[in-house]
Amino acid sequence: MKNIDLPIQSGVSPQASERFEQPRNYGPLDRFDGHAQITGPCGDTMEFWLRMNEGRIAAASFTTTGCGPARAAGSMATELAMGRSPTEAARIEQADILAALGGLPKESEHCALLASDTLKAATEDLERRKADNSPDCQQCDSATCSSKERRQDESEGQFRQRQALARRMCQIGHKILILSGKGGVGKSTIAANLATALAQAGRRVGLLDIDVHGPSIPKLMGVETGQVQGTEEELLPVKVSDNLAVMSIGFLLRSSREPVIWRGPRKHGVIRQFLADVAWGQLDYLVVDAPPGTGDEPMSIAQLVGSSAEAIIVTTPQEVAISDVRRCVTFCSEVSLPVMGILENMSGLLCPKCGERIDLFKRGGGMALAQEMGVPFLGQIPIDPQVVMAGDAGRPLLRDGPQSPAAEAFFDVVDSILAAQHDGHGLP
Repeated sequence: MKNIDLPIQSGVSPQASERFEQPRNYGPLDRFDGHAQITGPCGDTMEFWLRMNEGRIAAASFTTTGCGPARAAGSMATELAMGRSPTEAARIEQADILAALGGLPKESEHCALLASDTLKAATEDLERRKADNSPDCQQCDSATCSSKERRQDESEGQFRQRQALARRMCQIGHKILILSGKGGVGKSTIAANLATALAQAGRRVGLLDIDVHGPSIPKLMGVETGQVQGTEEELLPVKVSDNLAVMSIGFLLRSSREPVIWRGPRKHGVIRQFLADVAWGQLDYLVVDAPPGTGDEPMSIAQLVGSSAEAIIVTTPQEVAISDVRRCVTFCSEVSLPVMGILENMSGLLCPKCGERIDLFKRGGGMALAQEMGVPFLGQIPIDPQVVMAGDAGRPLLRDGPQSPAAEAFFDVVDSILAAQHDGHGLP
């Protein structure tokens, strides 16, 4: 969230003065989804309550033991939080509150910091409660779980593995699996740019590369030299930015020339380990780049990732790709994985000299398949030389936000994803 562009005055503004006497949103909520109480260095205590509706903060209230400036800061923080997602609310800073108030006396500016810190703590509590009550968490050790019993057909070790997996998955809001029935359709490029765009929209994003035999995400994201840190209990993903992290088998190979020669059970094991042992923390989205086809890896991820998972199926327009992707849609149905939609990549080339569209691989095959299979159509990404250059340079096309037909098409797709999942009002 950008700072609100209002002047900060050295005295007391009319907005702040009004809230000294009649603070809005004062008093606890009868029903709430997030709560926090913090005592600042000045000795003042501030308490926040948040209530959610369809992914947004529908109500926010506060109390404080502080005087006028504390009441004004708490009141303005609750006003700024309402209508936003928890992630957006957590980004409200002291400067935003001061700017919206038009300023506080210099000696009272710490009240805005206390309000900002309390709001952040309340959003963190909201996320913890959401995780504890997630249906994915039914086998973890949370007190709110409805079932913690070991199944009759599993050992104690298998039960502990299942609990560990559930604990990780219940910290993730949405899981998006990038699939395709055909190789060479640009699936990894789609995954890299989708994760980048979601992170730029302020979401906390993890990008998981489970293409065991051809891990290309480290190269595309510019983190080929990334080192995985961790302990015996957990692995830390490689950070791309403050709110985007990556994990790939590519980080664990001795060199880029080393092949991975594994059969199905071992691949299933490493995918489970990536899901259960990687310390992603709280994520809004986990984007998973799966290898093409309907074999071991896609089947493993579909079975392990749990609920709130959906698939984006990537195709190119020509019939030879469409026939394979048609089988991928059927695969999703058979493993009970909802299809978010079909995305048509390499959909025409705009001539850089005259602007004329050249349909190198025909056009419209993805849309026709979506209509045939009864699933949404997410859009068309044209062929763009900038995509190739960006991938080779390890900087996804959307990281620098260039003005190009491919970038605009990517942003349109992300906007539709956010809108469909009631997760915000699109890209900033």
